[in-house]
Amino acid sequence: MNPPKFTTLGCRLNAYETEAMKELSQQAGVTDAVIINTCAVTAEAVRKARQEIRKLRRENPNARLIVTGCAAQTEPQTFAAMDEVDAVIGNTEKMRPETWKGMAADFVGQTEAVQVDDIMSVTETAGHLIDGFGTRSRAYVQVQNGCDHRCTFCIIPYGRGNSRSVPAGVVVDQIRRLVDRGYNEVVLTGVDLTSWGADLPAQPKLGDLVMRILKLVPDLSRLRISSIDSIEVDENLMQAIATEPRLMPHLHLSLQHGDDLILKRMKRRHLRDDAIRFTEEARKLRPEMTFGADIIAGFPTETEAHFENSLKLVTDCDLTWLHVFPYSKREGTPAARIPQQVNGKLIKERAARLRAAGDAQVMRHLRGQIGKTHQILMENPHLGRTEQFTEVSFSTPQREGEIVQARIAGCSDGKLLA
Repeated sequence: MNPPKFTTLGCRLNAYETEAMKELSQQAGVTDAVIINTCAVTAEAVRKARQEIRKLRRENPNARLIVTGCAAQTEPQTFAAMDEVDAVIGNTEKMRPETWKGMAADFVGQTEAVQVDDIMSVTETAGHLIDGFGTRSRAYVQVQNGCDHRCTFCIIPYGRGNSRSVPAGVVVDQIRRLVDRGYNEVVLTGVDLTSWGADLPAQPKLGDLVMRILKLVPDLSRLRISSIDSIEVDENLMQAIATEPRLMPHLHLSLQHGDDLILKRMKRRHLRDDAIRFTEEARKLRPEMTFGADIIAGFPTETEAHFENSLKLVTDCDLTWLHVFPYSKREGTPAARIPQQVNGKLIKERAARLRAAGDAQVMRHLRGQIGKTHQILMENPHLGRTEQFTEVSFSTPQREGEIVQARIAGCSDGKLLA
């Protein structure tokens, strides 16, 4: 009888939910099982999931292989048809204790091979809040799941369902517990974080949650926000950026493109100037603010002129940390039906140019930090991160989880040197 093994593909939220599944499966007494938590963000992600399943089966010939996550939710029959797979469970089902009781050794043969319900019918927030996912230095707290928007390239709403928020009181209580356990930094995560609160009484905004956390958990040293939609940022979040030093000066923006026509075809809710205006306003309030961004290269109908607007956006918004996605045709999305698909080789070339622009921005940022003093959260004895999430390498060991003040002496290999 061996404990279950877990493999996680995709986003930070998947990693968070894997930790919850570990607890649920342990409580249920699941043994001799391999669970893969899949991603569906691109067709390539689904291909990698199938590849990983075949690899896991070769490595674990006698274990039950259970597939869950977004790809399992959107394409259950694809995975159920694989000879290597014993069971497929959806994103809602994977968070239910009764699902894992059904997967326990005593229940073999008594559960359905495919347990995937209509995720759009789910209205409650997940009841699987866990304390302390992450390293000893940083914890991640899921405050939201799902998405109400329907961007034409995105399959994720069909894997995650509509937006649901965790009530502020529940979030605050969890963060208090994390701080009591010694965590110096907490990161708020979700699928569409800036939609937090829309389904709660009085419809609070993300900024209200941030201000409440900082007020009610005074011993929390650092609060960080993961990816946001800048067009949905509210006044209280801007106030927190301006007045709360414990809110870290780093935001990752869901921009996706830099051309207005492509943004319209993506069904995004912002224009190019909106993105530029937001980054300028945020920097006026917090000069040390740094930005990351998601940008897609090669969306259908993208011309060289359209792409140049994305490339120029990197410097116009002074973006530092880029997540570049070569467009991948995703069946089931409106964008997949657009006739003018961009040539695959051209997509790769454009993605490479975006990454090169991002690398140049990182180098510019690193050089700008030399001589400055930072408060650095140590992730391990020799590596920490500044307030802007920049990696810092230490030659002298430091205590993991502590916040260390250090002067930046140089940079090398994409890291600062302290």
